[in-house]
Amino acid sequence: MGYSVTVDVDKCIGCGECVDVCPVEVYELQNSKAVVVNEEECLGCESCIEVCESAALTIEEN
Repeated sequence: MGYSVTVDVDKCIGCGECVDVCPVEVYELQNSKAVVVNEEECLGCESCIEVCESAALTIEEN
């Protein structure tokens, strides 16, 4: 069981909160936007969604 993680780059403001809060380093900032780099590590905890002020993140169970 895994998770599909999506960043809406049009909504992302590049604050980096998701990068900081993620316990397994799913995200990193590239060109001032969050990018999913380790999707397979996602625990589905949704900590990133809770801190994302611009509602740019989506996590769906596969």
